[in-house]
Formats: sequence, structure tokens, C-alpha cells
Amino acid sequence: MKFHCSRPELYEIVSNVSRAVSGKTSLTVLEGILIRAKGGFLSFLGYDLDLGISAQMSAQIEEEGEIVLSAKLFVDMMRRMNGDTVTIQTDEKYLTEIKSGATEFTILGIPSDEFPEIPTVQEEQSIRLPQHLLKGMIDQTLFAVSTNDSKPVHTGSLFQLEDGELRVVSVDGFRLALRREKVSAEGTAQFIIPGKTLSEMTKLLSDDEEEQAGLFLSRKHVVVEIGQYKVISRLLEGEFLDYRAAIPVGNSTTVTVDVRPFMESIERTSLLISDRLKSPLRIQFGEGQIKMSCSTAIGKAYDQLECSLEGDDVEIGFNNRYMLEALRATGCDQVKLLISGPLSPMKMVPLEGDSFLFLILPVRLKSEA
Repeated sequence: MKFHCSRPELYEIVSNVSRAVSGKTSLTVLEGILIRAKGGFLSFLGYDLDLGISAQMSAQIEEEGEIVLSAKLFVDMMRRMNGDTVTIQTDEKYLTEIKSGATEFTILGIPSDEFPEIPTVQEEQSIRLPQHLLKGMIDQTLFAVSTNDSKPVHTGSLFQLEDGELRVVSVDGFRLALRREKVSAEGTAQFIIPGKTLSEMTKLLSDDEEEQAGLFLSRKHVVVEIGQYKVISRLLEGEFLDYRAAIPVGNSTTVTVDVRPFMESIERTSLLISDRLKSPLRIQFGEGQIKMSCSTAIGKAYDQLECSLEGDDVEIGFNNRYMLEALRATGCDQVKLLISGPLSPMKMVPLEGDSFLFLILPVRLKSEA
């Protein structure tokens, strides 16, 4: 195999493809990227048996072939070399010469036939939507994906297509994030994409409103087309939480608050809270004000800010991190907090419409001395 191509373009592609490469594995070949040179194109594949990312680019190919090279080493080489073009050549013993500018490396590759076969996806249904929309839906729900393996199905997000609306739902036992958007897709579908896959997808998705993404489903896998990249992932199996039943109906208190000042107030009050010194935030909603306090072994903190309140005054406790992550994910200047008492989950929603809903479970407060 021998080819010449643009080094900056090659670096960008192998950096992204390497996101699917196994960090620690007993199979050395899974720590590599499969490179194929054929028909004027280079194709690249990283695959850890759960997640695969592939891409291709045009190149000047003198001799077709394929090989597996260490992903970490290859990416580091492409980053540190300073030539505009790179020439890569392999021999029958898999010795690979990599030249760019005055720099030259020779490393030993791995035969491509040792690389595992990526699953063939028989498409049963597809959904197309703008990349920026898919990125926003993932970014606004990923924070609530469970990191606890006790219920593996909740380590991913539920995607639900129904009546021309796509919903993405994440839950972790303490909070729920729901994002919905109208899409031009027919039929119904329900599938769960692992959080790790979603985290890598959002790094590839563009904010450009013109760029489209495609999701192609089979029974056990999903393929996501993002520009020149294809992401293939297994789907999670199991019974996802009945999220509709988990969302309380109605509320006795409605609070409208500016997001940025609210976050800053929480951050100030939380300075005394740490992994070692845990304490809930005690929040009082009443008389047009939010009063916040916390108490730990090293002292007490208090802060307050203005809000607009309708309904009953209420005092409620929350995990400070859960509140901050939900507020950060809103992407809004103002939000509404819908509360049904000190022990009921709080709903966080936009001022207009229903594009998102975040649910946060309260913490039971001890009575103050």
C-alpha cells in the first residue's frame, strides 16, 4: 500500500475516528485504526466492539492495500508532523513508513484480517433531521443519563418517534430530561442509544443549520450518518422507565427565574459543599424571592435573588449539582419551575412551548435547630 494525502485533513479524520478505539483491551488490534486505500479514496475505521466510527477522504493512491496502525501513535504523529502532505507506504511484512516534511517514522502495523468485522446493519427505519437539532437534543438530555451499571438500560437515552415528533429521554433515578422536536419522519420507533455513543456523536455533529444527519435503524444497531462520518452502535435492550407516569401532573407553585443569576447564586451557596462535605441546598420560594442556604461541618452559607412567584410559598431541598446541570442544559435566559410541595419532583420548563422538561427529585430536609 502506498498513498499521498493532506496531513491536516488526515489528522482531523483519524482524531475523530480514534474516539471509537478501545483504550484498554486484551486485543491489541482493537487499539488500532483500520486504514484502506482503494479507488482514489482512503477509508478509516475505529471499532471497540460496541461503537464504531468510520470516515473516508480522497487521496493519491499509488498502490492499494489495507493495514491496522496504533491509533494513539498515529494520531500523535499526524499532530506533531509539520508538512502539508504525508506519504504512507507499507511492505509485505507490515512495516509502515510515514513521511511528512523532513520527518519520517517507521512502525510495525497489524494485518487487516485480524481486525473484527463490523456488524452489517439491515435498515428497517430511518430518521433524518438537521445536525444542529440532533446535537441540541443530545446536549440537553445527556446530563441525566445514568452512570450506574445496576440498570444498564438507563446508561443510554431513549429515542421515541411518534406522530412526527422525536423525543429523547434520559433518567438516572434522581432526575429526568425530556427533549422533543417535530421531524419529517413517518411511522413509530423506539430505541435506546448508549450514553457513550451519544457523547461521541455530539462531538461530530455540526451547529450548521443546513447540514443533515441520518439515523438508520435495525433491531440491534443504529448507524448515524454525520457528514463524511458514519457512527455505528449497538442499541441497549431492556425495559426503559415509563417516563410519562414519572412526570407529575399539575403544580401548586410556579416560579419564573433568570437562569444565569440563579446559577450564580447556587454556585456561591455551594462553596461549602464538596464530595467530602455533603449537604442539600435549602431553597425557600416566597414573597418574590428565592432564599438559599446550606450548612456543612465547616460553616453556613446564605444567598438570595428575586423571582416571580405564583401560588403557594414552599421550602424544598435539592442536590446543588443536579440543579446546576439542569439549568445549564436549558440554554434559556429564563425558565419556569413548577413545584407541587416539598417532597414532589420539581419540573423545569421553558417559558413558552414544551421543547424540554427536566425533572429533579428533591432531598428531604432535616428541621433546623
